[in-house]
Amino acid sequence: MRRPHLPLNALRAFEASARLLSFTRAGDELNVTQAAVSHQVKRLELQLGVALFKRLPRGLMVTAEGEALLPVLRDAFDRMAEMLERLENGQVREILMVGAVGTFAVGWLLPRLGGFQARFPLLEVRLSTHNNRVDMLAEGLDYAIRFGDGAWHACESERLFEAPLSPLCTARLAESMSSPASLLQHTLLRSYRDNEWPSWFAAAGIQRPPPLLQGITFDSSLAMMEAATQGAGVALAPPRMFERQLASGSIVQPFAATTSLGSYWLTRQVSRPVTPAMAAFRDWLHEAAWQAYGTASETPPPAGSSSMTGD
Repeated sequence: MRRPHLPLNALRAFEASARLLSFTRAGDELNVTQAAVSHQVKRLELQLGVALFKRLPRGLMVTAEGEALLPVLRDAFDRMAEMLERLENGQVREILMVGAVGTFAVGWLLPRLGGFQARFPLLEVRLSTHNNRVDMLAEGLDYAIRFGDGAWHACESERLFEAPLSPLCTARLAESMSSPASLLQHTLLRSYRDNEWPSWFAAAGIQRPPPLLQGITFDSSLAMMEAATQGAGVALAPPRMFERQLASGSIVQPFAATTSLGSYWLTRQVSRPVTPAMAAFRDWLHEAAWQAYGTASETPPPAGSSSMTGD
């Protein structure tokens, strides 16, 4: 494609000014004076033959022509900045955008992520957390790790492992429990899923589970477990996500009975092609799940099966 002369300084001045709606703040960002920014924008307007801003007494307003130009420049500058960031010591670092349910991210992924980074030093994972509701396209995610049945619209899902639920509480609170039925005498902390406690009571052999429970409802197992750790009640949560707390004794699992209402899944948009970086992360996740629990949706791939190595 033939490229006309690109006035990069003027384009940067316009993009910053349009984003900040101020020549002064654009100058601060670009480490030049307000007058220099204004001059560069004026040069660009003369070259294009259109007005990009309406100068108002108290600031700037982007014109229709400026609005048409701005997203193109923003995308181009973002892509250049990303590529420059990826170039390191003559090697290209791959960036992987991963969103994960907060409980999984804190309780399972983060303690193991160092092993992945050691194996793949040129692959940078950028991790964000969500509450099982995520817009992968809008957030620019390569993968999202979610809890459920694996059915999400326009997504391909790979099962990682189940996360059975069981009561968790402080050791002091557990001392007063002689049987699963004794839990009914305590404050039962719950999530927004109304069927969890009834399902667990049925699994524990109580034929008539209690009616819909009243009390504090949490939208995060992390918050629920913090309340349980403080002695506010008994949480119904996946012990696999709270292994460190169980090992330290800050919480205990008073009864062995569990109920399973879903699994953790690695999901991606079907329209998103699998890159070597994504394949490396996917294979490592399955391997880590297999090593932890010996169960997964599939036999884990052989070591080094992905086309991306950690060399």
